[in-house]
Amino acid sequence: MNGLLKLSKLIDALTERVGKSIIWLVLLVTLIAAGNALMRYTINYSSNAFLEIQWYLFSAIFLFGAGYTLMRNEHVRIDLIAGRLSKRAQAWIDIFGILLFLLPMAVTVMYLSWPIFVLAWQNNEQSSNAGGLPLWPVRLLVPIGFFLLVIQAISELIKRFGFLLGLCADPTEKQHKMTPEEELALAIKAQKGEL
Repeated sequence: MNGLLKLSKLIDALTERVGKSIIWLVLLVTLIAAGNALMRYTINYSSNAFLEIQWYLFSAIFLFGAGYTLMRNEHVRIDLIAGRLSKRAQAWIDIFGILLFLLPMAVTVMYLSWPIFVLAWQNNEQSSNAGGLPLWPVRLLVPIGFFLLVIQAISELIKRFGFLLGLCADPTEKQHKMTPEEELALAIKAQKGEL
C-alpha cells in the first residue's frame, strides 16, 4: 500500500502542476477577449479565430481543471445524507461513487473521444467559420482532460483506501494554506505588536 500512496502523491503533484498552470490560461483568455473587444469597437475589426481561440482555451481550462477540482475536493456534491455520516462512511461513499460512476464515465468518454480526435487530425478538420481554426487541437483536449481526471480518480481511490486502513489522513480535510493577503495581514499585525 505504501507504493500506491507514493503513486498517489506523484499523481497529485502532476495534477497540482496542471491546475496551477491553467490559471495562466484564464489570464490569456481574458487578454484575448479584451483585445478582441477593443479591436471590434475601435477599428471595427473582428476575427472568428479570436473567438474560437477563446472557446478552445475555455475548453482547456475546464477539461484540464477537472482533476484538480477533484483533488481539492471542490467538485459539486450534495451532502444531505453523507454530511451526517462518519468520515469512514463518507470514504466508502466516495469509493463507490468513483468506482461506479466517475471512472466508468471518464474512461468511456476518453475511449470514445480518441477516434474523433484521430479522424479530425487525419482529415485536418477545420472550423466551418470563415477564418476559423483547425479543430483537431480542441478535439485532443477531450481525451487528455479525461485522462487527467481518470488518473486523479485513481489517486483519490488510493487515498480513501489508505485512510480506511489508517495509513494516511482524511483526504477530504482541506489543508488551509494562508493566502498572500492573510500572510501580509499577519506580518502587519506582528509589526504593530498586535500578536
